[in-house]
Amino acid sequence: YTLDNDLLSREQRQFYEDNGYLLIRNLVSDQDIERFRNEFTKICKREVNPPGVMIMKDESLKSQFGQSERVVNKVQDFQEDEELFRYCTLPEVLKYVECFTGPNIMAMHTMLINKLPDSEKQTFLHPMHQDLHYFPFRPASRIVCAWTAMERADQDNGCLVVQPGTHRTALKPHGYPDLEGKTNKLFHGLLEEDEKIPKVHLVMEKGDTVFFHPLLIHGSGINRTSGFRKSISCHFASSECHYIDVKNTTQEHLEKELQDMVSKKYNATTSVELKDIWNFRARLVQGERINL
Repeated sequence: YTLDNDLLSREQRQFYEDNGYLLIRNLVSDQDIERFRNEFTKICKREVNPPGVMIMKDESLKSQFGQSERVVNKVQDFQEDEELFRYCTLPEVLKYVECFTGPNIMAMHTMLINKLPDSEKQTFLHPMHQDLHYFPFRPASRIVCAWTAMERADQDNGCLVVQPGTHRTALKPHGYPDLEGKTNKLFHGLLEEDEKIPKVHLVMEKGDTVFFHPLLIHGSGINRTSGFRKSISCHFASSECHYIDVKNTTQEHLEKELQDMVSKKYNATTSVELKDIWNFRARLVQGERINL
């Protein structure tokens, strides 16, 4: 799961091989995080409007708080926002990414998550899932997520929860949890979860960054505090990866949902393939663009 490199120690490589994730403390500077935070605030207030960005909100809060970070849960696909996309090009992040993808690196999926204070409905709980469910490209071993805490993340405000070692399993069927009031658009989860597999809560400080495999089963709880839990992340892949046809697979229903969303957003009259959606998001950040 890791490539030969001069950066990771033998212990770090073995930890990732065994567990499917690696936590690097204090990797991203306070200065960079504050820049990302300021840009997020501008997007929430509509002071900037980057093309292609998907802004997910809690519409029930809009009348109370208007256009502000108190309403926005996620800014997704920020590849056209120069300030936020800087995260995907940070040398301190890319040097670790290369240990998993190799030297030719594509930024495939970007998110800034602002986990809002939650209600009894647990609206912003993200069920346990595998990120590969969303990706129509392979091999999985050449894909990695970099996820950076923008403030302390713990069990109180809904930190990441992982099931170590599950990156060695196959991609499992996903769908919306059958729980009223606990679903967000595209927050798919495992249809069958093995509760016997131990879970680890990743308590992280501002600037800490975790790198994890796309088959690692993970999720996040609700934010029980009155503040926010911000994080910024990017899924990277080797540009030598290739697209797959998801027809007749567990990912086929996701393709249909994304096609409907894209058609509605852009008033598209013809259907688009899943790989076309990902090609729109993909950006070369290091080396050569070979396949993707």
